[in-house]
Amino acid sequence: MTRRLRIKHITRVAYAQAAVSSHNEVRMTPLTLPGQTTLDSRVTVTPATATWSYWDYWGTQVTGFDLMDPHADLTITASSLVETAPPEPLPAAPGWPEVAERARSSRLLEFAGPTVRTTVPPKLLKKARKAAVGLDPHEAAVAVSALVADRVSYLPGATSVNTSAAEAWEQGAGVCQDITHLTVALLRGVGLPSRYVSGYLHPERDAELHRAVAGESHAWIEYWAGDWCGYDPTNRTRADETHVVVGRGRDYDDVTPHKGIYRGVPGGPPEVTVEFTRVA
Repeated sequence: MTRRLRIKHITRVAYAQAAVSSHNEVRMTPLTLPGQTTLDSRVTVTPATATWSYWDYWGTQVTGFDLMDPHADLTITASSLVETAPPEPLPAAPGWPEVAERARSSRLLEFAGPTVRTTVPPKLLKKARKAAVGLDPHEAAVAVSALVADRVSYLPGATSVNTSAAEAWEQGAGVCQDITHLTVALLRGVGLPSRYVSGYLHPERDAELHRAVAGESHAWIEYWAGDWCGYDPTNRTRADETHVVVGRGRDYDDVTPHKGIYRGVPGGPPEVTVEFTRVA
C-alpha cells in the first residue's frame, strides 16, 4: 500500500560568537526512484541567502549556500512530500561467481572494498564468512546483518559521528550509522557489494493520518544481488514504504546531511529535529 509522508528536517547551529562567514552543503532532498516519488521538496536557510543545487558523483541532490556576513546562528529547514510504495519481490539470487565477476568489471567495484569508516579486523571478517557459508547472497545479507545486530545494541548517544565500525563492534553498542557501517564492511568482506544509504524512517508503521510525530534521520544498507536490494540491519527488516532514501554512497562521508566550514570560534554540536506527518 502506497503512502505519502511529509517530512520536515530542521538543523540549528548556534555559534559561541558570531561566525564571520560560512560555506555549506546539504543532502536532505529525497530521491525519486522506483517505489519512491518526491512530489515536493525545498531547502530554506535563515539568515536568508541564495541557494543552488547540483547532483554529486553518487547521485545525491546537494543544496549549497554561502553566508558572507556575520551571523550568530544558522537554521536549515528541509521540507519534503514523498510518496512511497512497498518493495518489489527480491530478484532471483545470482551465484557467487556472477557477483564476483560483476564486482570486478563494473562500478560495483566502488562498493566492494573497505573505506576508513568500514575497515574491520581480519578476525571479524572471518566471523562473517563463517556466517555466510552455504548461503545464497540474499540469505547471506540477512545472516551477516543478524551477526551485527546480535552484537551491537542500538543505543542512542553510545557513539559519536566519528566512531569507526571496529570501535562500535568492540563497544557492543551504537546507533544506526554504526550498525550500517559494520554491516556494509562485513558484506563486502564476504564478497557482496554493499552501499550505505542515508534517509529517513517513519517511526510508526500504522501512523495516524495528519498527526505529526517526532523521528530522526536513519541509515541502512543496499547490497547487490542481481539488483540493489535494501535491508535495514538495525530493525532486521527489508527497507520498505516506511523508508525514504536521500542518498547512497560508500559510507557516511559520501552522504553527510550537512557539512560545511565557517570562520569563527568553535561552537557546540548542531540541534537536529525531524518531524513526520502521514498525509495519505
